[in-house]
Amino acid sequence: MNIKILETRVINLNDILHLYKTNGWSSANKPAELYRGLINSHSLVSAWDEKKLVGIGNAISDGHLVVYYPHLLIDPKYQGKGIGQKILAKMQEKYSGFHMQMLCADGKAIDFYKKNGFEIAGETKSMWIYKGNEH
Repeated sequence: MNIKILETRVINLNDILHLYKTNGWSSANKPAELYRGLINSHSLVSAWDEKKLVGIGNAISDGHLVVYYPHLLIDPKYQGKGIGQKILAKMQEKYSGFHMQMLCADGKAIDFYKKNGFEIAGETKSMWIYKGNEH
């Protein structure tokens, strides 16, 4: 398998929606907002098997001190093959020196992020006003 990791904003909405729906993410129910949110992110990294979108991750940042990683999705058929690690590595090329890198994780994602250098943030608690239903 020859997966290419790209920083491109030329991604078809239907490809994005397929990836989000196959992962059961409720943001697929707001396609216009999802697309604009991804395209306007500080960074957008995608994984491709030929012309098939198999992974995507984005970052929101002030560009200097703090970065937040809201989304990292891999097509379920491609999970466990190191694609998520490659997307994170691409993000680290830009953000590794930042004072604070943040994300929210649950379920199996917690172990994935721990393996990739993230740790539970002390006694802090994630808080949100959330309109999704996948958690």
